[in-house]
Amino acid sequence: MRQLSLLFFSVFTFAQQTSKVDFKTAYGNITINPVEKKISGSVRYTLEVKEPVDTLKIDAQNMIFAGVKINGKEARFSNSGKQLLLFDGYKKGKYTLAFTYQAKPKQTLYFNGDFTAPEISNQQVWTQGQGKYTSHWFPSFDDVNEKVIFNLNVSFDKNYNVIANGVLKEVLPDKDKRIWKYEMQHPMSSYLLALAIGDFSNKAIGSKSGVPLQLFIQPKDTAKFEATYRHSKTIFDYLEKEIGVKYPWKIYKQIPVEDFLYAGMENTTATIFAQDFVVDEVGFNDRNYVNVNAHELAHHWFGDLVTAKSGKHHWLQEGFATYYALLAERQVFGDDYFYHQLYRSSLQLRNAAKSDTVPVMSERASSLSFYQKGAWALHVIREAIGPKAFQKAVKSYLKKYQYKNAETDDFLAEIRKVSHFDTETFKKNWLQDYHFQTDEANVLLKKNSFIKTLFETQQLRKNKFADNKETYKKLLLSDVFYPIKTEILYQIKYMPFEDKRELLELALQTNDIKVRQSVAEFTNEIPLEFKTQYETLLDDQSYDTKEIAFMNLWKNFPESRSIYLTKAQNWVGGNDKSLRIMFLAFSVMSAEEKSDAKENCYNELIAYTSSKYESSVRQNAIINALTINDKDIIVLKNLVNATTHYRWQFSKFGRDKIRELLTLEGYRNLFETMLPTLAEPDKSQLQKLLNEKP
Repeated sequence: MRQLSLLFFSVFTFAQQTSKVDFKTAYGNITINPVEKKISGSVRYTLEVKEPVDTLKIDAQNMIFAGVKINGKEARFSNSGKQLLLFDGYKKGKYTLAFTYQAKPKQTLYFNGDFTAPEISNQQVWTQGQGKYTSHWFPSFDDVNEKVIFNLNVSFDKNYNVIANGVLKEVLPDKDKRIWKYEMQHPMSSYLLALAIGDFSNKAIGSKSGVPLQLFIQPKDTAKFEATYRHSKTIFDYLEKEIGVKYPWKIYKQIPVEDFLYAGMENTTATIFAQDFVVDEVGFNDRNYVNVNAHELAHHWFGDLVTAKSGKHHWLQEGFATYYALLAERQVFGDDYFYHQLYRSSLQLRNAAKSDTVPVMSERASSLSFYQKGAWALHVIREAIGPKAFQKAVKSYLKKYQYKNAETDDFLAEIRKVSHFDTETFKKNWLQDYHFQTDEANVLLKKNSFIKTLFETQQLRKNKFADNKETYKKLLLSDVFYPIKTEILYQIKYMPFEDKRELLELALQTNDIKVRQSVAEFTNEIPLEFKTQYETLLDDQSYDTKEIAFMNLWKNFPESRSIYLTKAQNWVGGNDKSLRIMFLAFSVMSAEEKSDAKENCYNELIAYTSSKYESSVRQNAIINALTINDKDIIVLKNLVNATTHYRWQFSKFGRDKIRELLTLEGYRNLFETMLPTLAEPDKSQLQKLLNEKP
């Protein structure tokens, strides 16, 4: 109960300050030291006290302050380690607060690569302030209801590019550095304040409405620019038209960074997204940026322009961004794609409701609920009242609460103004009940003929194969959307080859990447007479298909392994180098004797486990290297190093893998022997794992 009361008190004090004090603008002059991973600078806030208060509060995690002044005079202050507190007592009126600060953030401001190296390769600095974490690198506000116009001047090495929120007004020389001066015109919540620093070039294109779209990329990825940013202008123009409100900011930038913590983040005017979405023509078919692109852009209305008052109403951000991203994808990929995505999420939500009893309108709701169920809830309204009335309500909602905060009832009130829609029943069924309304969803899904055919095809599972074969053939020869054809391949997965051979051949002849991939995936046993046809999958324009086909062919035809290795010798794959690592591992494992070629392959594989590479590459390489030699000291040291990585998914992999190895004979002694040779952070983390009770 004490924890709960403290949390309530914290939220209450935030709300209390916001109601009495309005911070208007922030001017930050900051310098970043990437070698020491420090940040320092000066900050000036302008603010208005609307009602007398004893103390002004600014959130600041583990910072050092000096020169704290109010209206040019020294102010009494204290530093709690979490907040800068000014306690002179303040009457109604306007004030200017200025101070200098230093910090060495443990999170939120991330440093990638070795900044002591003379050459520039993968060195980057970037932020991820989702929720309330910006106060780790910039003195600001953890309360999303406090909106400020942020302006940043950033001093950094002149050989890099510095990107921040807003319009770049000028770049000034500063000895061996430069100062990038960015300005915002409208207020935003602190969690949307952002920096991205690295070796970036950019191409600017104009939207239909004239908003500049700046698309950044690392010079090494120039050849991937078109595939990465494909449909960007279409998405932007579509969302402006569909939402009915002009993009609310002066510029829009998108920056891919290495080892980003999530898919993307909608920092106002400057979306940062994961390097994994930087793809070439082939990679686009496996994992493209289109959905994330549309999702983060949609947030610039839903989240950035109008921000939810609290976590309870978080679906107003994620549900809207998810739904409008789907609508944008509908524009790009068509109706069938749109309905298939809705169908897939309906299955997830229906299954999740069996164990997840937290409704959408709760701070404890899952991401699946906030995103996918929130999107479904909006689809229900839009289908009930019609696209025009829905657009009118959304437009009114955004205009009324622009640059402010809102809650669920504020949006539903706008729906009632344009329709007779029963918002109370809707709210109860879709937002306050954890169950997924499957019957209602299925009625909406069946408006699409492809979905109706998909449902009918799924019902064929109940019939005998002989009764279905002609229907299968007819569907495979038709132009129906690919999931129907992959459903057929799933249904015949365990049928004798001779019975299904004709259908497999028809599936390959569709030349649909996804259908052919299902042939690769669902055909584990490859008869000799199907070998030649199956081998054509190695030439598909999909890295995923190539990997699946290679593995199956390797297993089924040992006598042809040298041919497959020759075929794969120049493959690289996506950002995780999956195909290159696969080739190296299989080359090493297939070589019977020591040779220079085998050694070179092994050394290259081991190199990919090191901190010079992104975590996705490292994790893939570590798994494969340990399969070959499970006691390689270099690999095990790099595994320990993974446990200290800032990307939580990778550090968790490292910890879990070490725990698994410690249950096996010989590893505890091996890790204990390794301890004295490790860097201090790695040593500390390994010691914790060794101290855990089995």
